Amino acid sequence: MAERDAVDLVLAQWADARPDVSAAPMGVVGRLSRASAILDRRLNDHFAEHGLARGEFDILATLRRAGGEDGLSSGELLAHTMVTSGAITNRVDRLVAKKLVTRAERPGNRRSNVVALTPAGRTLIDDMLAGHVRNEEQLLAGLTLTEQQRLATLLRRLLIGLDDLPPGD
Repeated sequence: MAERDAVDLVLAQWADARPDVSAAPMGVVGRLSRASAILDRRLNDHFAEHGLARGEFDILATLRRAGGEDGLSSGELLAHTMVTSGAITNRVDRLVAKKLVTRAERPGNRRSNVVALTPAGRTLIDDMLAGHVRNEEQLLAGLTLTEQQRLATLLRRLLIGLDDLPPGD
């Protein structure tokens, strides 16, 4: 018999309790949910080693990859991170307190501010990136590279079907 996971038990119980209903979708959604929770926990452990919460890492990473030298407005951060404006504000506040980002009024527009990496923030995200990628490689080590690529393709198709499109599309 093939290897079993915790979701197999749930599916078997539903097959016994309600053989008239196919619980197959629960297998996919349940496994995605369990994998997400496990991945979140292990990623959060890595970020905590560097004194960051995951949301703080996301802000630093977004500013590093998309912000250029000038940074991003709060609205641009919002578009790149898929969280509420309140969450952006809280994350940025924590990063300002840690002196990893600055927040300043946009020249010529007092109602808009720009968030930018400080030198310390840029150094931290640059130093963390390779370790973060190594951590993710370890988390995916149960799959071959080909399987990882196939899974990424299937998950992309699922997300597009759920209307999770890039900003501006």
